[in-house]
Amino acid sequence: MSIELAVIGGTGVYALGELADVETRQPDTPYGAPSGPIRIGMVAGHRVAFLARHGEGHSLPPHKINYRANLAALKSIGANRVLALNTVGGITADFGPRVLACPDQLIDYTWGRVSTLCEEPGTDVLHVDFGDPYTQTLRRDIVDAAARAGVALVDGGCYGATQGPRLETKAEIARMRRDGCDLVGMTGMPEAGIARELGLDYACLAIVANWAAGAGPDVDEVITLQDVLDNVAAAMDGVPRILRTMLGE
Repeated sequence: MSIELAVIGGTGVYALGELADVETRQPDTPYGAPSGPIRIGMVAGHRVAFLARHGEGHSLPPHKINYRANLAALKSIGANRVLALNTVGGITADFGPRVLACPDQLIDYTWGRVSTLCEEPGTDVLHVDFGDPYTQTLRRDIVDAAARAGVALVDGGCYGATQGPRLETKAEIARMRRDGCDLVGMTGMPEAGIARELGLDYACLAIVANWAAGAGPDVDEVITLQDVLDNVAAAMDGVPRILRTMLGE
């Protein structure tokens, strides 16, 4: 049976509790090992794969994740569609804590990461179209499934990918707002670009964990890890319903 969907979990999402009859794969790839084991099981009668982006014990900071290996490993086990769960900060008014969003645009502020399959000498040079960084058909499936499942979801928005692992300054967030960003996270790139190079359908389901620096009603709010984890847990409540509805339950 083919894998209907691969899910990549971000900060605070280290397992997919909906998986039944779980098996584990640990494939190697030309780019090295992925962040951890791939868990494969059944959701709503369909095979689904799950990979914790930071490792199941959150041992990998954003700039040290082997994005190429993660995506190549998922492709090697037969996944063609990838739903990325990204824990993010909210910048504009519609993207406050505990909001779920499916962004449609992306700005890359990262640096120094291996960001392409074209890194090694002798590899083919790929100039993939990236005007729409997320696969529109997969985005539409997510948005439609949320509506059918009765889960509130913001359709659209621009994700700004920063280097991390530190959080951003107020001035950096103000610049990102001027640039048109609604969300800020640390793992959106190069993941989306590599997925496009590999020919994978890819979309982001962003989980807003906190207001970005200076963006919320309390401009001097101090962001704590516990607040982030609490908000992620609350926002994740609707994700299983979206997944089951997407898969045709």
